[in-house]
Amino acid sequence: MVYDFYAFLSRMKYIKRWSLMRSVIEENIMEHTFMVTTIAHALALIRKEIYKKEVDLLKVLTYAQYHETGEVITGDLPTPIKYFNENITSAYKDLEKGACEKLILKLPQELRQAYTEAIFPDKQSIEAKLVKCSDKICALIKCIQELRAGNKEFKKAKDSILKEVNSYELEECKFFINNVLPSFDKTLDELQ
Repeated sequence: MVYDFYAFLSRMKYIKRWSLMRSVIEENIMEHTFMVTTIAHALALIRKEIYKKEVDLLKVLTYAQYHETGEVITGDLPTPIKYFNENITSAYKDLEKGACEKLILKLPQELRQAYTEAIFPDKQSIEAKLVKCSDKICALIKCIQELRAGNKEFKKAKDSILKEVNSYELEECKFFINNVLPSFDKTLDELQ
């Protein structure tokens, strides 16, 4: 038997993000997943080491690693379309769920439960909330980088995403926004 799950995931590099907006810097979901995983790990460590609160680092990393799995089948649906109305949002969530379930069937039976838990985490868990915050922070970073490159098309998106991230009641996210995010607006020379 040949299992196609991992070959599907390798195709993440072909799925472009931000398709409705003119981007100076192209981004695919594989690159995005790496940054979400990196920042989610940072948020988990901030929670554990700075705020001395419990968190399962492996769950954070795993949830982040697989948070865009369904998009290898559905593609990256732009946010204005995804949230146009409740019917479209609900239909897209069903479509994405079905895509993920189809992908899980492309694994050996013995691995399916572990991947089901990774791809469909408990959204109320702190680990899933940290990944959600990380995903939004990555969108914010994308906006900052585009604006820095002179692309004003991302101004409204930045304002909207920043407002959403600031509404999160997670001190780890606030720490990152206040103490780490400003460095993403620096040039290479300024970073050194």
